[in-house]
Amino acid sequence: MKLSTLTLMAALAPAFAFAGSDSPMTMAQTHMSHVGENWADTPDNMGLLPTAIAEAEIAIFHAGLAAQKLDDLGWMQTHANHVLHAIDASAVAGGPGLGYGVLAGAAGAVKHIEIAAGSDDASDNIKTHATHVATAAGNVVATVAAIKANIAIIAAATDVATAAEATQANLVLTGDLLDGADANGDNMVDWTDGGLNEASKHLGIMAAGESM
Repeated sequence: MKLSTLTLMAALAPAFAFAGSDSPMTMAQTHMSHVGENWADTPDNMGLLPTAIAEAEIAIFHAGLAAQKLDDLGWMQTHANHVLHAIDASAVAGGPGLGYGVLAGAAGAVKHIEIAAGSDDASDNIKTHATHVATAAGNVVATVAAIKANIAIIAAATDVATAAEATQANLVLTGDLLDGADANGDNMVDWTDGGLNEASKHLGIMAAGESM
């Protein structure tokens, strides 16, 4: 299931809208906008973070489909490949994803938010919340690597039990792309162990603190 990119952007836009005037964007704010609002090589020029979120939703959907038939090796392998396309479009020729991938979106978000924070004109607000955004998005990069490791197991499996175990693991991990996981055992998920939703939250806080 593909989400409408226009619908997605409409839903996310309030979180990424800058407050204030019509003043020109600073360099730091420009890189913020690449993360939240627009980037040159994404589908429909969406922001890197919204693109990653859209791809994550597709990955979650196909991980769920894969888990519906844990006794069917071919079925699990087919939908594992669909998950792969959504998380890393460079790893497979085609599939149901948008063609960009969670990995490229999340890694790009980390890159540009760190450029924003390192810009000479970065405000203290940007510097503070950039750490939160980059950490949460970086967690997603690590989660993608774990999902890909399970997909390799599924692809190589010759028995349903092996594939089913990795498929069930990916059902959880794909959810972690958005929600994160309680990695430190404190019974909560925040920017330290969060995923794309937490990165979006802190980008929104950052944007609200900027006057443009």
